[in-house]
This record gives sequence, C-alpha cells and structure tokens, in this order.
Amino acid sequence: MTKKQKKTLKRIIISAVLYLAIILASKLVAIPWYLELVLFLVPYFIIGHDVLRKAVLGIVHGEVFDENFLMAVATVGALCLGEFSESVAVMLFYQIGELFQSYAVGKSRKSISDLMDIRPDSANLETADGTVSTVDPDDVPIGSVLVVRPGEKVPIDGEVISGESTLNTAALTGESKPRFVHPGSEIISGCVNGDGLLKLRTTKLYGESTVAKILDMVENSSLKKARAENFITKFAHYYTPPSASALWYCHFTTAGAGRRLADLDQPCAHLPGYQLSLRAGHQHSSELLRRHRRRFPLRHPHQGR
Repeated sequence: MTKKQKKTLKRIIISAVLYLAIILASKLVAIPWYLELVLFLVPYFIIGHDVLRKAVLGIVHGEVFDENFLMAVATVGALCLGEFSESVAVMLFYQIGELFQSYAVGKSRKSISDLMDIRPDSANLETADGTVSTVDPDDVPIGSVLVVRPGEKVPIDGEVISGESTLNTAALTGESKPRFVHPGSEIISGCVNGDGLLKLRTTKLYGESTVAKILDMVENSSLKKARAENFITKFAHYYTPPSASALWYCHFTTAGAGRRLADLDQPCAHLPGYQLSLRAGHQHSSELLRRHRRRFPLRHPHQGR
C-alpha cells in the first residue's frame, strides 16, 4: 500500500470504531438528538472531509454534478433528515470502495510496468556481408537474421539457426526454469537470452510478434477501462439534478417521502458496488497477463514434455 492508501485505511478504521462505539452507546444510554448529532459528526468529518472538499471545489470550478457532489448531497441530506448513523455509514462504505479501487489501480499499474520490461528496445540485424547493425524492431522484415547476445531480449519471434543457449521465459510464461534452445528451436519475443550467442531467422513482423500482441491487449484493455471508469461520473451528471431537486422538495413537503428519496440519492453509496466493478476493470490488464501466461505452456517442437 502507498502512504495515501495507508492513511485512508487508518481513517476508515478510526471512523468505523467511533461509529460502532456511538451506536452501542446510543443503545445503552438515552442521548439527546443534538448530542448524538455532534458525536456522529466526528467520524463523519474524519472519513468524509476530502469528499466534501472535492465537492466544494467542483462547484467552484463549475464541475458540479459529479460523484463527490452526489455523496455530499446524500450524506448532508441524511443529516438534515435526522438519519445521523446512516449518513456516516454511507460515507464509510464509499471510502472503503474508493480504497479498493485505489489498491486495484496500483496493482494493475505495477503489472503493466513489469510488462513493459519485456519490450525490446532494438534488434541486431545481420546483413548478407556478415556485418551487424542495430535497428528498430519495427524495421525488421520476415526472414531476416538477428543476432541475440547474452543478456539481451529476443526482439521478434523466430527460429534459431545458429548457437545454443538457455532462455529466461519467466516474464512471459511465469516459468522460472530456463529453457534450453538449439538450432531448429522456435523462440518467442520477450525472452531473455542466457549465456550463449544466438542467431535466429525471424518468422513474424514485430507487430505480429508475441510481445507486440501482449502489449496491444494491455493498451486496449486500459482504454476500455477508462470508459467504464468514467461511466459513473457521467451518470451522476444527469442523475443528480432531478434526484436532488425531488429530495429537497419532498423534504419540505413530506418528511417520510424525503427519507425514501434520500435513499434514492445514494445509488452507489450503501455498498461499494460500483467501486468493486471498477476494481474488476482495473484488474483486467493484469488478468490478461495472467491468462496469457496460463495458456502459454512451452509447447515448442524441440522441447521435451
């Protein structure tokens, strides 16, 4: 966890303990409503001060109808209706969901960052006269001869035509045991060459190689994730004005109806459901890598089973 996540976790724990203590005290001792309000405001501001601050800043900058404003209206409305404990609980569940989301984003970013290590920076292209030049992998045609020195990444999928060595395939397959290759062995891009000099003939373009396909899947997954993540903000933009107007109208006309509409103004607050759905989206990139590894057994023609 990052420092910010640890700080949020501490706030959640402190607020939850205070919340439960106040609930228990109210069951054992009769507490006047004004004192109960003051007591519940303590955990409410501990857990929700940042949401209220973001809601105010959103109003100042013209970004009114977002999820922060929605949470502020819902919880402040619950306080005005006398539902003090519900107001704190809603904010508490919301922050738990935000913590899940933040943690999932961090893990996904780490998985993507680790995946970027398999991207080849260059390729050693051997020409017909035997000279070796460093080129961009995108510029290597099919059938070219590449030289892979010890410690270098295999830039493009191909077949070994000269040399013997071991390959570290852990970044792609999760297999810790090095794989021995020799002339005739098919190798995939992203593997790290061991202690031998290899020459391989490319069988694919870089854009069709294993590394390029994995990176493309991850990048496309990130784009889809961003659209899913922005859905709740767009939804709140259209949902909040009519629900907030109906809430305050009913509050000044019929208290009971106001309480029922207070629940309607909290569609994603009682449980961290929408954050959990976002968590699944954030995990999608790392899940792609895990699934890729599971379906990438080392089934190469010259390797024993």
